[in-house]
Formats: sequence, structure tokens, C-alpha cells
Amino acid sequence: MNNLIEKLEQFNAFFLIAHPIKVNLKPASAADAEQSMAEFEQSMPYAFRISSHMSDIESKALRPFRSMGEKFDELVEYLQLQAQKMDLMMSYILQQQDEEAYRHTAVKFGGGGVVVQQSHAVEIGEYAIIKLFLENEAAAIYCIAQAIVCEQTQDNEALFEVSYAYVRIREEDQELLVRASLHLQTAQLRKNQNT
Repeated sequence: MNNLIEKLEQFNAFFLIAHPIKVNLKPASAADAEQSMAEFEQSMPYAFRISSHMSDIESKALRPFRSMGEKFDELVEYLQLQAQKMDLMMSYILQQQDEEAYRHTAVKFGGGGVVVQQSHAVEIGEYAIIKLFLENEAAAIYCIAQAIVCEQTQDNEALFEVSYAYVRIREEDQELLVRASLHLQTAQLRKNQNT
């Protein structure tokens, strides 16, 4: 029980944004959740392993040019276009990892966990392998999470909102989720100011 309380605290320690994203959800075992980070990374599909490395390389490659002044503006613009092209390709590759049989919609996500709509109740403490598809970021995240809350939705009694706290997730993927939620929040604030 203490473990679930800790997971709930971890889940609540991060900002959650209400934004629908596509997720895949597969049952996982306690053994999956207890594996070392090295074993977890080894078990990840290859596309997920390389996606965060590609975005990290991209940001490091552009950083030196940003401080070189106007004479490099055209080169920076060209490199940014090349990076966008690579993002589109990576997004396409990651979308191939989406399995329709396991597809659900997450209604909220953040750095500590994700809230997924499901058609059935889930037992608290159950583990799941989750793939989160962040189309706005041209990225996808692979992780293992644990169900910590399961509630019937107010507007539809046939649906449940299940909160999952991440149990195994790479640090760089967790940072990407935090950045993605902040980007979406910024976009929502701008949209609200313009209306």
C-alpha cells in the first residue's frame, strides 16, 4: 500500500495537462516493472530507443549557430528545415508502432503519469506497458506504468478514467513529456488571450 501512496505522490508532483493524445496500453507483469533500467531500455522497441537521441542531437547541432549573429540566419533556417524533415520521418516511423488493438485515448498527461479512458475498470496496482504518441512533438514515449486511481467518468458511466504513474521511464523521455505539456499549456494560454 505504501508503494501506491508513493506512486500517487509522484503522479501529483508533476503538472498534468488536459489534452487528448493517442496511447497504446498492454498489460505488464510485476517482473516487467521490476526490471533494471538497462533491461527496460533493452526491451524497448528500437524506434523508441533512437527517437529521443535524434531530438537531442538536433538541439545540440543547432545551439552553436544561434549565437553567431545575423550572417548565419540563412544557414540556421536551412538546418531547422532539415530538422523538421527528420522530425516528420521520425514521427512516421513512430506511428508504425501504434497498434490499433491496444489503442486508447489519454485525456491528461504529464511528467508523472497519464490518465487514460478505458471501457472497463482496472484494478489498482496493475501494471501496463504504455506507448504515448505526441504528434505535436513528433515523438513517442515507451514506458511501464502502474494504475493508481480508477474512476467512472461523470458524463458516461460506461467509461473509466484510469490514472497511471510511471514506474519505468527514461529520464529524457520524462523531460520530453514535461516540455510537451508546457508547450501545450503555452499554446492554450495564447489561444485564450486571442479570443
